[in-house]
Amino acid sequence: MRLGVEAAVVDGRLVRGDVEVADGRTVGYGLVSPNGRGIAAPGLVDLQVNGFAGVDLLEADADGYRRAGDALLETGVTAYLPTFVTAPEEQVLAALREVPVTSDGPRVLGAHLEGPFLSELRLGIHRAGDRRDPDVELLERLLDAGPVRLMTLAPELPGADALIEHLLRHEVAVSCGHSDATAEEANAAFDAGVRSVTHLFNAMRPFRHRDPGIAGAALARDDVVVHMILDGVHLAPETASVVWRAAAGRVALVTDAMAGAGLTDGSYRLAGLEIEIVDGVARGPTGALAGSTLTLIEAVRNLHALGASLEDAIGAATEVPARVLRNPAIGRVAVGLPADLVVLSDELEIERVLVDGRDRVVS
Repeated sequence: MRLGVEAAVVDGRLVRGDVEVADGRTVGYGLVSPNGRGIAAPGLVDLQVNGFAGVDLLEADADGYRRAGDALLETGVTAYLPTFVTAPEEQVLAALREVPVTSDGPRVLGAHLEGPFLSELRLGIHRAGDRRDPDVELLERLLDAGPVRLMTLAPELPGADALIEHLLRHEVAVSCGHSDATAEEANAAFDAGVRSVTHLFNAMRPFRHRDPGIAGAALARDDVVVHMILDGVHLAPETASVVWRAAAGRVALVTDAMAGAGLTDGSYRLAGLEIEIVDGVARGPTGALAGSTLTLIEAVRNLHALGASLEDAIGAATEVPARVLRNPAIGRVAVGLPADLVVLSDELEIERVLVDGRDRVVS
């Protein structure tokens, strides 16, 4: 089957010509396409999805995953990490047991645990009563309960180095976040193998000229991916531009979407907390930001509007997040890989979404 496109984004390049799919895989690109329309790109990969379309994934069953997954496909997401914020241990264990091993919708790549090993100074919406100091036995219980693929933790906490070593040994990616780490403490974690930072600048030590903190340490290196929520709320446009100028090619766009994403203003839940969305902005009872209502394709458009090339903006929502998970089978258009693809118009509107070469969304 030919997609009938005029070009495809392949390894960061715009390659003119059509794309062919057979038996669930991409079998060719750059093919003659005299009347092609639109651009084929890898399916989008979101590392941080708390919920979507009315579903709080911490409390979701199989039907909830199906409903959230179907709605995520409409936004071009073909692979994601359900993300569980800090909550009572039994609730997180139960949520991990519900993570689907297989899915008829977007690929569920495993879970992102955002907590509980976070700084009490940088909790944001996370509840202080459920925060924990580093505890390897607790970590083992979490890893035994379900397919953890990414964990956000505060690297400055006593004992965090043992957690990092344990996680990396079990091939779980580690991200620094909700952290009051100094640059020195952050660099120690990066040197130990941590390779990303969760929602840069949010819920972390502020960047100062003589105290750059974790954000400054990450931006100054070339081996750390920084996650960015590009919704115009979590970061000012000028801040986002600075991040892109410093770290183009190692920015992973994430949504931090919560249950109200994809819906209207109103009341929703996040880990048992009542969240109000007003004018598209989600806040908890104290007024702290509580995730976002952003979609990943909107983040791509926003990055492109800041001056990133089309190819780089798409890469920030595909290849770069896949790199965080060390998963070369997603986030790319390549011969032999599963045909998880989106077809975009010139205005970056979604026209078609395929998973394993099957049409799942056609506008």
